[in-house]
Amino acid sequence: MSSAATVSAGPGPEPSPVDLLRRLRAHSAGDPVTHVERVPARAGVPAPWPPWAPPELREAFARRGVVAPWRHQAEAATLAYDGGHVVLATGTASGKSLAYQLPSLATLLADPRATVLYLAPTKALAADQLRAVAGLELEGIRPACYDGDTPRAEREWIRRHSRFVLTNPDMLHHGILPGHAQWSGFLRRLAYVVIDECHTYRGVFGSHVAHVLRRLRRQCARFGATPVFVLASATSGDPATAAERLTGLPVTAVTEDASPRGGVTFALWEPPLLPPDSSAAASPAPTQAAGGHDDVPDLIQVRRSALRETADLLADTVAEGVRTLAFVRSRKGAEVVAASARRALDEAVPGLGKRVAAYRGGYLREERRELERALLHGDLLGLASTNALELGVDLIGLDAVLICGYPGTRASLWQQAGRAGRSGQEALAVLVARDDPLDTYLIHHPEAIFGAPVEATVLDPANPYVLAPQLACAAVEAPLTPADLTLFGDGAKEAIDELVAAGALRQRPTGWYWRHRERPEVDLRGEGGAPVCVVESATGRLLGTVDGGSSHFLLHPGAVYLHQGVSYVVDELDLADGCALVHAEEPDWSTHARDVTDLSVVSVRSYVDAGPVGMFLGEVDVTSQVVSYQRRRIATGEVIDTRPLDLPTRELRTVAVWFTLSPQSLTAAGVQAPDVPGALHAAEHAAIGLLPLMATCDRWDIGGLSTAVHPDTEAPTVFVYDGHPGGAGFAERAYGTASAWLRATRDAIAECGCETGCPSCVQSPKCGNGNNPLSKPDAIRVLDVVLANLPA
Repeated sequence: MSSAATVSAGPGPEPSPVDLLRRLRAHSAGDPVTHVERVPARAGVPAPWPPWAPPELREAFARRGVVAPWRHQAEAATLAYDGGHVVLATGTASGKSLAYQLPSLATLLADPRATVLYLAPTKALAADQLRAVAGLELEGIRPACYDGDTPRAEREWIRRHSRFVLTNPDMLHHGILPGHAQWSGFLRRLAYVVIDECHTYRGVFGSHVAHVLRRLRRQCARFGATPVFVLASATSGDPATAAERLTGLPVTAVTEDASPRGGVTFALWEPPLLPPDSSAAASPAPTQAAGGHDDVPDLIQVRRSALRETADLLADTVAEGVRTLAFVRSRKGAEVVAASARRALDEAVPGLGKRVAAYRGGYLREERRELERALLHGDLLGLASTNALELGVDLIGLDAVLICGYPGTRASLWQQAGRAGRSGQEALAVLVARDDPLDTYLIHHPEAIFGAPVEATVLDPANPYVLAPQLACAAVEAPLTPADLTLFGDGAKEAIDELVAAGALRQRPTGWYWRHRERPEVDLRGEGGAPVCVVESATGRLLGTVDGGSSHFLLHPGAVYLHQGVSYVVDELDLADGCALVHAEEPDWSTHARDVTDLSVVSVRSYVDAGPVGMFLGEVDVTSQVVSYQRRRIATGEVIDTRPLDLPTRELRTVAVWFTLSPQSLTAAGVQAPDVPGALHAAEHAAIGLLPLMATCDRWDIGGLSTAVHPDTEAPTVFVYDGHPGGAGFAERAYGTASAWLRATRDAIAECGCETGCPSCVQSPKCGNGNNPLSKPDAIRVLDVVLANLPA
């Protein structure tokens, strides 16, 4: 096992990526590396400056070190300058920003009245782009960020005087469009709308943003403006179609990357198996829940956690003097990795730990900006971050990237890996596998990472649970007219009729009018309501925020909450006031919330009758409730106890894919009646874990339920559903790729080396039933029956 104390932290030449990987492997028990991929360096193909680029703009770029554009930059910039909507979908660090800065800034210099609106999915990216545009020092542009952190005193000045406004979809939705009268001068002269990192707009969030952009186009048209849309995306499948669904406009894609790239050594890393005495006790006694019943113990964890492995790797690379960014999937995980790395470094060299920090959403503005500055200036050598820094923030000089767990899509994987070596130097990227089916499958099937095309972005603007609220917002901004039905697309008329029937809209000869005084409350990110404030009870200090959808899991009474490496325990969660009170405490345990779920079928959209097997797609109602939480020893993962919770239920109408099997087919396959629940339960867990291989989703975006006899199907059934109201397109994707999805699921279970099931194949970290019952061998038999009968 790795330990920072084993590594010299003294000055010396920085190791090459290959040498660094060799040293990291030497510090681990056994050889954790399952595959090393060498991504070769690539020479760039420059192009001349377009003839329309003004001399002062070319000189400004030259001062920044840009002598000439790369071919893809010039191609996309010229398409946009000529009035075409364009999406540039190329790799990380390929210079996508110049492709939209060049035409937009050239237009601003040529027309002193023109304006540009730039949209970024994160505040960090908008702040980075503000630095880049302001650094060009062009007269009369006056770039400014307009977001939730902007002081109110500055907002009026920005509306009146800035010609290059940088914001995010949330602020466009909550601030700019509702206040369109105050923005009329800016919108009337709007020449370009830049949508950066547009591949992040997927699922429910992407569907909402698609309608926010249609509302923007609607307001611009009222003021006589028809801006050009320029989109920048990571490499993705079919970027033109995704961009057209996002904007509602015809879009040309530029995908040939002509930028130079340094070589990348990309390692797949499987944490070592824990010796029996290092995991939870081999046969832990059942723990008594406060409610008085015996709680079934979780099966033991068989591999060292990816968080601990990533923390040690981060400590090792920092001790080597290597500037490293570790991507961790959760806020809590980022805090744990940073705190563990700091402890290991301070044990090796006192004081070295202060050169590692965590970065995540929920921090206050001042904390975020200081962390960004410290990393850019080299004060920090290591940063454990959520995907808040995945996007195009220009972190110059990073040497290594650690990715703690597969980020859900190949697009995100390459985006994160591309953070290293951004100045063209050689770099190291390491994917540290979590103990779950998808990660285990990928690190033993490297062709699924390095030989497969990047996924297409999934979004569904016709989702009625998105479309109706967005039409309500549009009606507040200006009465809806028949012409708007085409703008908002399929389902718009039906959604308007439902709003009229519900009393939200009133139809008049001139259109449909909003009937209420207050605006509709619409959450773009589908995060389950307003954020919950985390407040230290002793001082009243605001520590941060957690989105409403996660509050039941992260801020329930008794939960351990981490902020900047400091642990707090939640005393009280007041959902009505959106506030959680906490006190500082350093317990030696972590908390893990558990929920229970019921599901009923509402309707069937499509189905395949395959004899003893049926495959279905349709609407379902899901009722879930967080009912308890486990406390587990941090050092071993041992379950201390399970404590009940009394939190309200949540109801969700969404889209699901499900398959049924006849009892006779299961018996013929060797699955006996008492083993059917465990067989279906194990297949459900693995299927959820492998779905991100087919769709641009995260396993936390989807849920599942399995039962030996479901009342609506009257058969053994496995459901997998989208975790968002109205669905997010993931279940449709699963239905369309069912054979390939379930084949990969079956292979992942069968190829796992465990005997009875483990987190690498059939156990789930979010199971509300404590991963019981589960039957690995019978899950394989279930999937064999499905695959034998389901048409390819």
